[in-house]
Amino acid sequence: MKNSSDLNDVKVSVLGAGSWGTTLADLLGRKGLRTTLWVREAELLETMEKTGENEIFLPGVKISENVLPTGSLEVACRAPLIVCAVPTHGAREVFKEAARFISDPETVIVSASKGIEEETGMRVSEIMADMLPPVRAVVVLSGPSFAREVAMGKPTALCAASANTEAALLVQKTFSTDCFRVYTNSDVTGVELGGALKNIIAIASGICGGLGLGPNARAALITRGLAEMTRLGTALGARAETFSGLSGLGDLVLTCTDEMSRNYTVGLRVGRGEKLWTIMSEMKMVAEGVRTSRAVKTLAERHGVEMPITGEVCSVLYEDKDPRKAVMELMTRRLRRE
Repeated sequence: MKNSSDLNDVKVSVLGAGSWGTTLADLLGRKGLRTTLWVREAELLETMEKTGENEIFLPGVKISENVLPTGSLEVACRAPLIVCAVPTHGAREVFKEAARFISDPETVIVSASKGIEEETGMRVSEIMADMLPPVRAVVVLSGPSFAREVAMGKPTALCAASANTEAALLVQKTFSTDCFRVYTNSDVTGVELGGALKNIIAIASGICGGLGLGPNARAALITRGLAEMTRLGTALGARAETFSGLSGLGDLVLTCTDEMSRNYTVGLRVGRGEKLWTIMSEMKMVAEGVRTSRAVKTLAERHGVEMPITGEVCSVLYEDKDPRKAVMELMTRRLRRE
């Protein structure tokens, strides 16, 4: 690995050309870093090469000329710093293929995905450990960030979490700009869970919005949602204070209060009476909280953690429960201390 203080020598690859992967690649390109962007879809790759835009996932944004789209995963995996921004449900398949091409033990892998694998309950960094060869470090990049706002240069703050302090610092320096501020953190479990669990609460917040329940309900939901997130996080070894930070409270507030959030939008439409399968069939981008909700419900049951909001979200999404009945059952649970 080259000296982390010399950013001009850092070569980066981003795996996944959705809105977030494209935005991160563009951010690095605008810093002057030649960045490879792995594009799975051949049609999208062809369009990006012709127009310099990701017209499907990030329309209207001209991508830096320092970003080099490629359809070759092998080429993308040659970089010493690899950013993974693929949807969680497809991560294992991508990592299985990428494992054939990652041979340098000094490689640093950045996880920029926010979800829990439905079949196993594993976080993305755990899937990486399961599928990839040994590398120098895995760093989780997470926090309140809508891709389009980052692409437009609006102020954004995230955190880079790793057990390897030097790797976290490398990611911090690589990504930080005058409008994209990165903090370091050592609580990988907490940062990663915060980014995944807030999506479930965002769906619940959207349902409240769709039902027209008002700001009182939303404030209560966000607050109790944070408590729910923290309970599961600490049961899995995370630090409670992490959930008061950018990847916890910060991301939770963002995704629970704005229709740019795909998860909030799913909940909003469900609350207005639409069926989940209809909503998902019309969405180009992934709402991670839909799959994550079932995975987290199973995790909570396995560890004996009470997560009533998550349970009701699963019932509404997968058991066709009336959203108003779900809200009523949350409101009439046994009274208790905060």
